[in-house]
Amino acid sequence: MLSSTDRTTIKKNPNKAVFETEKLYQIIDESLLAHIAIEQNEQPIVIPMLVWRVDNNIYVHGAKNSRLIRALKKGKSCCLTFTLFDGWVLARSAFHHSAHYRSAMVFGQFDAIDDNQYKNALLNHFIEQIAPGRSECVRQGNEKELTATELLVMPLTEASVKIGCNGVNDDERDMDLSVWAGIIPYKTVIGPLQDDEKMASGIEQPDYSLAYGKRWYK
Repeated sequence: MLSSTDRTTIKKNPNKAVFETEKLYQIIDESLLAHIAIEQNEQPIVIPMLVWRVDNNIYVHGAKNSRLIRALKKGKSCCLTFTLFDGWVLARSAFHHSAHYRSAMVFGQFDAIDDNQYKNALLNHFIEQIAPGRSECVRQGNEKELTATELLVMPLTEASVKIGCNGVNDDERDMDLSVWAGIIPYKTVIGPLQDDEKMASGIEQPDYSLAYGKRWYK
C-alpha cells in the first residue's frame, strides 16, 4: 500500500486517491513516459523522459552531457508525473464536463549505476517491455556505448496515485435538459508494424503483441 506524506496527500478530490501499489506499477508500465521536474538556477524545468520500472525501482537513461541527467546524477530532488488519458465526460451543463484519467506522482532522488554489465541488463529489460524477445536478436551495447550512457535509478518510496473514472455528475436541476450526456472513450491502438525501408529482404515481422494485449492493432 502507498503511504501518504505531506507531498503525496491528495487534497483536491481526495475520493479519487488510490493507495494500491499495483495501480502505481500499472500506470508507470503502461505510460513509460514521465515529465520530470527540477529546479535549476531558481527556475522550474520540466522535461519528458522515457522511464521504466523493475520491481520497486524506476530508471532513466541519457547522454552524460544532458543538463537534466547531470542534475539528477548529483542527487537533486525531483518530481515525476505519469498521466494516461482515458476519455472525456460530457455533461448536460458546460461546468460539469470533465475527463477520465489515471495519474501518478513520484518524489525522490536518483542514484547513478556505473557497472556496464548491470546497465546492459537493465536496458535490455526496457527493450523486453516494449518488444518481448528483441534483446536476444539485436546487437548488444558495446563498452563505449554503455560508458557514454548514464543510467539512473530511484526507488518508489514516495508516490501518489489519482484515478478519475466517474460518470456524468450533473446537478439535479439539469437532469431534464434535452442534451446528450455520456463518455467519449480514448483508446491507444498500437501497431501495425512499419518495416524500415532499408531492411534486407526476407526478414519476417516479429510478433510483439504479447506486451500490449487488447491495445495491439488487429
